[in-house]
Amino acid sequence: MLSDAAVQRRAKFDAEAMAQMDALHAFAMKLTRAKDDAEDLVSETMLRAIQRWEQYRLGTNMRAWLFTILYHAFVSKKRRIDAREVQPIEDEDGWSGPEPTADEDPEGTFFDSFLDEEIVEAIQALPPEYRDAVVMSDLHEMRYSEIAEHMGVPEGTVKSRLFRGRRLLQAKLRGYAEEMGYIKAVVDKELELLAAAG
Repeated sequence: MLSDAAVQRRAKFDAEAMAQMDALHAFAMKLTRAKDDAEDLVSETMLRAIQRWEQYRLGTNMRAWLFTILYHAFVSKKRRIDAREVQPIEDEDGWSGPEPTADEDPEGTFFDSFLDEEIVEAIQALPPEYRDAVVMSDLHEMRYSEIAEHMGVPEGTVKSRLFRGRRLLQAKLRGYAEEMGYIKAVVDKELELLAAAG
């Protein structure tokens, strides 16, 4: 049985953890790109966090601690899935084919609609290590040290992955930027500065 101090500490832990549920779900959606998988990942993360609640120091960065657990759970699950062979389904006629996929997830589509489709596609097309770094930094505004902790790599590696990931995005989205007027706006600003200086 827990002491009064431990009960109070556990209540504070629960409150801090629950305050991060939306951020955890958003991060899980970006990693898995499927509502059910994201919910499973968040559930697994919370289960692991509750099992280790005494290891967390109250008042430190709960979000970073939970994101680390979530990211490691995601990587572990992905490795297990990659290691398994997909078994074809055989019907009564003896025909075998791949397992049918589920319908597109409307909530996932709605979530992705916050960003233009071309941007989402460009982010999803990045190699996973670059995509994860870009999503954590640019969409979730995490610091280099937090990302390094989540990914289990040095900060220098995070900076390198962000640089390369952003360069790949820049190359993929150049036409989009011109179409939306982003590049022209930069050129116009530079011309204004030159005119003011001249």
